[in-house]
Amino acid sequence: MSDQIPESFRDLFEKKAFGQLGTIMKDGTPQVTPVWVDFDGRYVRVNSALSRVKDRNVRRNPNVAITLQDPDNPYRYVSVKGKVEEITLEGADDHIDSLAKKYLGQDKYPGRKPGEVRVIYKIRPVSVSTMG
Repeated sequence: MSDQIPESFRDLFEKKAFGQLGTIMKDGTPQVTPVWVDFDGRYVRVNSALSRVKDRNVRRNPNVAITLQDPDNPYRYVSVKGKVEEITLEGADDHIDSLAKKYLGQDKYPGRKPGEVRVIYKIRPVSVSTMG
């Protein structure tokens, strides 16, 4: 296992491939959520809203795992164990809009709730495994 995402699997971050993000609950049990995801060349990035379960979990324990499965070949995937190295509000609204464009084909994220504050989690890969 390497801490780098191989070039041959980076296309999964460009495709409409949903991520499955695993975080750790307060009681130590795992919690998994389907998420929109991208990769900026250094960090795997996930966008959420403040105060959701995954938000509370990563603030308490930054160790996470995320898997992206190729929508064109379900036997091909990339799995990343990592650490949330940065949590930021900066650029989070633009980021969720870019993800909405990728996943929904819409310029603006349509699921925004009144008063919702968006946040980006920047995940530094610690180990990466692939299949396919």
